[in-house]
Amino acid sequence: MNGKQYTFLDLGTVNRPYAGALKEAVCRVIDSGRFIGGTEVDAFERSMAALCGTARAVGVSNGLDALRLIFRAYVELGVMRPGDEVIVPGNTFIASVLAVSDCGLVPVFVEPDPLTMNLDTRLVEAAVTPRTRAVMPVHLYGRVCYDATLRDTAARHGLKIVEDSAQAIGAMSATPGRRGGSRRAGALGDAAAFSFYPTKNIGALGDAGVVTTDDATLADAIRQLANYGSDRQYHNIYKGLNCRLDPMQAAILSAKLPFTDRENDARRRLAAVYEARITNPAVTKPLYADDGSAVWHQYVVRVDDREAFRSYLADRGVETGVHYPVAPFDQPCYKEFGGLDMPLSRRLAATVVSLPVSACTSEDDAREISEIINSYKTK
Repeated sequence: MNGKQYTFLDLGTVNRPYAGALKEAVCRVIDSGRFIGGTEVDAFERSMAALCGTARAVGVSNGLDALRLIFRAYVELGVMRPGDEVIVPGNTFIASVLAVSDCGLVPVFVEPDPLTMNLDTRLVEAAVTPRTRAVMPVHLYGRVCYDATLRDTAARHGLKIVEDSAQAIGAMSATPGRRGGSRRAGALGDAAAFSFYPTKNIGALGDAGVVTTDDATLADAIRQLANYGSDRQYHNIYKGLNCRLDPMQAAILSAKLPFTDRENDARRRLAAVYEARITNPAVTKPLYADDGSAVWHQYVVRVDDREAFRSYLADRGVETGVHYPVAPFDQPCYKEFGGLDMPLSRRLAATVVSLPVSACTSEDDAREISEIINSYKTK
């Protein structure tokens, strides 16, 4: 038994290197007297657009609202209508699906690729119907889900590509986006949603999100919808929402955003240790990538007897997570999809285990965790 503790995630540790800059940012907002909108939000939006390589970025309240506002804007603009279909992966976090159904659209679930655990782009074509209007590649666990197959299928059928980039800030695609230019997640399709939930690679100190796009009309509609549906004060052209980005969170994110690549590189080094050191045949490692296409928001292995494996690690001080234990179509709120034949999505839900891969974990820790894993024996 090892007396050492290997923390999965501690946000105090994660944010400690930024403490001075974060306190300065908070004080700056307090001193400004501007607590809704303003220069802090504007500056963050410019920085986020520059990071992704898009023309526009619109700060919003959280990642779910970012996705939801994209689809709501498409509906308001007449690009989509209630009852239209959006192709989504079967093994995503439920927010991806909530954003679709909340706008009166119908999620169509497609199985993931067993190697990448991302949407299997080869299966998208067969899922397209006359009602399909969009496909949502989810960059799950920080790995880009975008390739020529997806791009060409979407073009052939006139589909919008809406990226769920909640876990993939800074990730790079080997395939140029559908409009060329930037290969960063967030600039590959027609619009993208990011989350800055505190546990993300770049996290706020609360909830925050952003939409990136090159579509000025879409960006304007999203900004208006997020501000009560108004295009100017007391003039509401949509039945909108209150989903604005708080300037306090914008200032905090502006302090951390320049360190995106540094944070991602640290996670890549941990993933490289796991890739090199974990040799236990009972543990299936994720497909390794060192080309910038993965930023390792989670390092997810698969184990048949998950509870025994997690218990074994916990007894040796290794904290783990599960992302995600129930496929969205098996959640009670989506019981209408419960009969779907989605064996791989269900299999992943039953076997995935997330290992420590944050700023709380050193490369020495990752080596020691790997050795602990290699000593695991199935019953």
